[in-house]
Amino acid sequence: MKKIRKVILVTGTPGVGKTTLSQILASKLDALYIGITELVKKEKLITSIDDDRKTLIADTEKVSKRLQEILKTSEGNIIIEGHYAVDVVPEKDVNTVFVLRRDPAELMDVLEKRGFEGKKLWENLAAEILDVCLLDVLSACGTEKVCEIDVSGKTIEEAVEEMILVLEKRKACRSGIVDWLGKLENEGQLGEFLRDF
Repeated sequence: MKKIRKVILVTGTPGVGKTTLSQILASKLDALYIGITELVKKEKLITSIDDDRKTLIADTEKVSKRLQEILKTSEGNIIIEGHYAVDVVPEKDVNTVFVLRRDPAELMDVLEKRGFEGKKLWENLAAEILDVCLLDVLSACGTEKVCEIDVSGKTIEEAVEEMILVLEKRKACRSGIVDWLGKLENEGQLGEFLRDF
């Protein structure tokens, strides 16, 4: 009997741990790992460069076409990681989408250590607080396939183990598990984090 292949997307705002967790998860599941950012750079699937944010602008049509080629020619499980993964992989091909979440204070520390500052820093913090990635994924894939994982305060191993438990159906796949907006409002910190908005 042929084993059913799984296509798992891992998404979330920058700094939540997508790349590291995806690579370890792929290793544990003996799955092919595809990092969209690296694919875009390696195969030059770009339209332009955003000078303000110092980032490449991916050509999502070319990225989607390339990923379709990979999906057609690969047999085992595949983990595709990137914050716009749901924009370049058709919902029909996706089994599970993990949306990684991180407490905004913790995320700010991670992003500042990576050199994020100014507009780029505050836009990414606002995206996490306002559930932008989660809402995009729910809109693209519906609630059945979407699993939020709160990585706040967890080791990499703990977060990966939680993902595996969800995939093995030993833990429920759920969305709507964090409320950063409410948390920051209760702590009187909302204005600090959304000051540019």
